[in-house]
Amino acid sequence: MKREELFKREQEKWVSEISLKNNFQIEDIRLVAGVDIAYWTEGNIDYGVCCIVVLDYNTKEIIEEVECLRQIDVPYISGYLAFRELPLVTEAVKKLKSEPDLFMFDGNGYLHYRHLGIATHAAFYLNKPTIGVAKSYLKIRDIDFLMPKNEVGDFTYIEIDKDVYGAALRTRKDVKPIFVSCGNWIDLDTSIKITLHFVEKDSRLPITTRYADLATHKSRDKYTR
Repeated sequence: MKREELFKREQEKWVSEISLKNNFQIEDIRLVAGVDIAYWTEGNIDYGVCCIVVLDYNTKEIIEEVECLRQIDVPYISGYLAFRELPLVTEAVKKLKSEPDLFMFDGNGYLHYRHLGIATHAAFYLNKPTIGVAKSYLKIRDIDFLMPKNEVGDFTYIEIDKDVYGAALRTRKDVKPIFVSCGNWIDLDTSIKITLHFVEKDSRLPITTRYADLATHKSRDKYTR
């Protein structure tokens, strides 16, 4: 059986287990982790580094930062990126001394061809609610998103065949939107609220995934010198 077919079956197994409802009270959130991965190639070998930055939900101070470097054995296959990233994510999580209440991923969750972007897929391994925050739009079934108003906090739902996949969210005026989707065990309105909570004036991205993104670039530069 081809690798893609195996991956597809794995995704189909999890789809029925996705819950787009909160399994927590937002006032109980104490620590939130941002997750991102960077890749590079040396010779014929692919490498990846996953960085996780844990922040205090209320003060937004960085509590902890870890990284995991490893060789990548799974090739990039469109729609199955989670299978390439999950080994890095789970290894990096093992290094954490703190226990985040929620994980935010630089990538998609429910906004995916089969609703199994990295944020959703990873939730089943982390056993924590997750949110996907993507910088660019993943077009599904040739459906475009409706541009939100040029007002901070405005958003439009991304609906395909009467199913809401995610939202285009304006986090800063005069700056293009980001794309928020549920990962798992969380609803979309709460995902948007938490994302906006972590957005500061110097970036359209929430500082959770922004700090993780900056950390991966720093780590990649360190390992590729």
